Amino acid sequence: MKYVYTLLFSIICFCTFSQGTNNLTPEERSYLFHIVKKSPILDNSIGRYFEYSGPEVRLMNKELNYDSIESYIINNPNSLFIRTGEIEKSPKGIIAEAANKMALWELNKVLLASRQSENDLEKYRTQYNEFETFLKSKLPASALKSEDGTVGVHKKVLAVLNPSLSFDDKAAMLATFHFLSVEDQLVAIEAMNYAINAYVEKRSYEIFRQLGGTAESFKNILIAAGDGSETSGLLNEREKDENGRWNKGLPKAIGLFPYEAKIIEASKRNKTALEPVRMPSIDFETVGENRLTQLHFDVWGYNSKKQTTVVVERNGKSYHLFGANDTRFLSPDSTYSDGKTFQAVINELEKDKIAKLWDKIYGKRGYDYEIETAKKRKDETEKKINEKEHSYSDVTQGTIITSSKVPNSVKRARKKSMKKNKGGGEFNAQPKTYSDKKTRRKKQTGIVFLYGEYDRYKRIIAELEIEKQAAIDLLAIYQRRLDTYRTAMGYHWVEYTEKDGFYTFSDSATFDLYTQEFTFPADTLKTPFEVRLIAIPDGPLSDNADEVMLHVNLVDSKPGFDARVQLNLVDQFESNKWELNNTLLNASDSVSIRQFFEALLDKKLHFEAIARGQGVGKWNGSNVVRATDRTEWNAYQGGTDAERLRSKMDSSNLRLRSTEVNIFLNRGIQLEINTFTDPVKTNLKASNESIQTELNKYHLSGNDYLSALRTASIIQKLKAELNVLAGTYMTREEAKMIIDRLNKQLDGLKVSCGPTSFKWQELLNLK
Repeated sequence: MKYVYTLLFSIICFCTFSQGTNNLTPEERSYLFHIVKKSPILDNSIGRYFEYSGPEVRLMNKELNYDSIESYIINNPNSLFIRTGEIEKSPKGIIAEAANKMALWELNKVLLASRQSENDLEKYRTQYNEFETFLKSKLPASALKSEDGTVGVHKKVLAVLNPSLSFDDKAAMLATFHFLSVEDQLVAIEAMNYAINAYVEKRSYEIFRQLGGTAESFKNILIAAGDGSETSGLLNEREKDENGRWNKGLPKAIGLFPYEAKIIEASKRNKTALEPVRMPSIDFETVGENRLTQLHFDVWGYNSKKQTTVVVERNGKSYHLFGANDTRFLSPDSTYSDGKTFQAVINELEKDKIAKLWDKIYGKRGYDYEIETAKKRKDETEKKINEKEHSYSDVTQGTIITSSKVPNSVKRARKKSMKKNKGGGEFNAQPKTYSDKKTRRKKQTGIVFLYGEYDRYKRIIAELEIEKQAAIDLLAIYQRRLDTYRTAMGYHWVEYTEKDGFYTFSDSATFDLYTQEFTFPADTLKTPFEVRLIAIPDGPLSDNADEVMLHVNLVDSKPGFDARVQLNLVDQFESNKWELNNTLLNASDSVSIRQFFEALLDKKLHFEAIARGQGVGKWNGSNVVRATDRTEWNAYQGGTDAERLRSKMDSSNLRLRSTEVNIFLNRGIQLEINTFTDPVKTNLKASNESIQTELNKYHLSGNDYLSALRTASIIQKLKAELNVLAGTYMTREEAKMIIDRLNKQLDGLKVSCGPTSFKWQELLNLK
């Protein structure tokens, strides 16, 4: 009998879950299986829902040969069974990542075929035409060419779309096209970026839906940062080579991650006129409408010696994510891995380059000190010059004295002259005067020296002023770069706490290390925010930066969307009744129930159960929540029974009469039950006096009590059904362990009702 039940269940599941991927070709399904199984993050989350029933082909090292398995699936499509109904309950970013990889794989094949022959392209004609439409809508007129009355993309421009080309290669190619101006080259790059993102987003969403994903808001963006050269960041890209081998050292699709470009100043151009922006940003908006806004990050190219840095900023608050040196995972904790951080670059620029230059200008022995010292010495020299000139003036204006005595020198000259002329002739001699020529000459020399010193100090001051101004200008350049860096990182970092890889920020935003999902809590308003990808430079003043490639996906989600077991019971109870006759669990829940049972077998996982009787509910645009306004109606709206019945069955009231049963399996086990009613009054009273006393004490209504009773009935029903299914799905030993743990938890469960709570057995008068 057990075998018959399982067989029937399998047939039902096949009919239910095989519908989602009907639009995918066998080749697409096989490649999807391949990428999921080869990616740890995808395999851990959704790998078990890709059920392969073919032969296990292994390599020499005993690992599965997914290339051969992929070929087998293509030839035997029924060997792969994809449970989209279970994938639907998985993290949406995980589904989007798988879809994005599929879309990139497809676009790569389309562009490859377009560079070959018409026969090769024919297979992808529809996809190529769609991509070309996106491209032509943004290209400048000079990049288009008309042939036979049909406007198409210039063949030379199409060559630039080769995914194996780096940004520098593309910019260099565009620079050789004389039919494109510099501005047209920029527009052409932007058009290619737009076409790639538009095509991949559209195709990703289609695959996302086929895999079971649901979203009203879906944005899928590829972005790259760096200096545009083919550096080591590209060599860590995860991709598949031409032979189907997974090789992280093969930069196959680097050209499919767009760089935000800008025109280089004419004076700085070399071979190209374009360069990539080092820190590009993406503008987003939260979804509002009381739904979660979820961002999924998928790093492709990265440098193992530098921590990839992503910044999310909203309302001036910054959330930081840092990459690991050996994986593509991001984490808010920069100590999560080794490697140079962008903050280290900022610190080096601020505390080394700027601090030293500031000290050189304004420090104790800086330019200001040297200039002031030179000015002081110049002033002192000027003072000395004035004193010396005054002293010299006194000497030159003094009285000249003529001596009445014949100096010895004159006597000797006269004697010598007379001897020469033999006593004859005349000897003329001036009387000796005392004019102090030696002193005057010495003073003149001193004054000339001081003027030389004065001029030297003037030159020193002028040179120091020039050097200081150059240093100030350089400091301004450094400061602008520092301001740019700081702005990129954000000024107000949001603090967080961490438990088992789950990060909770102080404003209730979260980041899950295992799924790489950043989540803004549900809110009624839509608010703008920004995501920045930072390429870490080689040094604080270097323009060289390694390549980083990032896939960012945004989706909206209802709170509780990721519960592995999800039961939403609408209007399942009769008026003023709490007995439930229908079964809670169906065959379609079996895979989820098995996972729940497997989790219960792991005693390390914390098990928590929460039950609430919420009373009157309110629709918040996404979910039913407990109404803050506790006003109740005397009756349904309408003057006749028919009108009141229509009011009762109207969706606005019908959806309020609901019970939600969710079982979450994320780092633990949490079973949560909530029951709501519509706002029409009930005269229901508790037969148990202690319960009624408690209800009166807290001013709880009959609807509060009724919802608590219904939650108690759900607990009773759920316990009975899970006990039976444990024996059906699991071995006897496993079933005993599961039932014991489950019953122990449920038997001690109380139903919250407003500020108080009751044992569910007490509510149902069970002993």
